[in-house]
Amino acid sequence: MQKGDTLYGIANKLGTTVDELKKLNNLTSNTLSVGQLLKIPEKYVQDDEKNIYVVKKGDSLYSIARDNNTTVNELKTINNLTSDTLTIGQTLLLPSATVTADTYTVQKGDTLYGIANKLGTTVSELKSANNLTSDVLSIGQVLKVPNSNQGETSNTITYTVKSGDSLYSIAKNYDVTVDAIKKENNLTSNLLSIGQVLKIPTTSVTETTYVVKSGDNLYSIARKFNTTVDNLKKLNNLTSNLLSIGQILIIE
Repeated sequence: MQKGDTLYGIANKLGTTVDELKKLNNLTSNTLSVGQLLKIPEKYVQDDEKNIYVVKKGDSLYSIARDNNTTVNELKTINNLTSDTLTIGQTLLLPSATVTADTYTVQKGDTLYGIANKLGTTVSELKSANNLTSDVLSIGQVLKVPNSNQGETSNTITYTVKSGDSLYSIAKNYDVTVDAIKKENNLTSNLLSIGQVLKIPTTSVTETTYVVKSGDNLYSIARKFNTTVDNLKKLNNLTSNLLSIGQILIIE
């Protein structure tokens, strides 16, 4: 626990609920103390480590944003920060890597294999598209995404894996089979990673997709597409209003 933490803030940050946190930790009130250790539901500890940053001595929001190819405002938004003050040991959520229609910006901890898996391509295709002779990457490096298509296609739509997702739940939501999703994405196992982009086979596509940009929120996106926040959350199985840069939303 850090100074200023609340059960509501922690639950909101992790996409869980206050009741779930209280039940797991046998809490009878909402009162917390600095330094108190909380158990987190296992399904919310599946985030890639690269999306979590622990504040060190000398850090500032500006230096963390710069080193992780994001902005101070984005860090403050996704961590519900009201000031620029940080404490050593404080845990920050980092926004997902920026994905545009045909590029990917390398983040701290990225590997070619991880990027290929996330974008539904292969290491060989990534290296070929970017004329790479080795697997070494640098933070901030912009990669071309081979055969990238974030929009609507004739027989697939795209879906970004969220915490708690499984191939079974995704297949059920889109009325397809697990095998069909695995075949479409060349998956050899049922393991998924948060932020991974899957192609979902479908015989009829009526949805369009939108890639979240810096400064976006559910309200502004809903207004832009003449829909509601509740409808966006229902379509995308969202349990909170938090968004990540590069996240792909289905717009009805």
